[in-house]
Amino acid sequence: MIQCHINGQATRIPEGHSLTDLIEQLGLSGRRLAIELNAEIVPRTAHATVTLNNNDRVEIVHAIGGG
Repeated sequence: MIQCHINGQATRIPEGHSLTDLIEQLGLSGRRLAIELNAEIVPRTAHATVTLNNNDRVEIVHAIGGG
């Protein structure tokens, strides 16, 4: 297990977890998300290949529709 900071909260996740794995674990699959990893925006096309490391800082924002 490694420790990451997800939206400012310390969270333990399995080693080797990708951003896609994290999204699924958090129940956010299928939502329109923007993810920042260590102050860098990660394109959706890279979510499956970006692996999280100990002490990474992840910020997840999801779009809310409105008019």
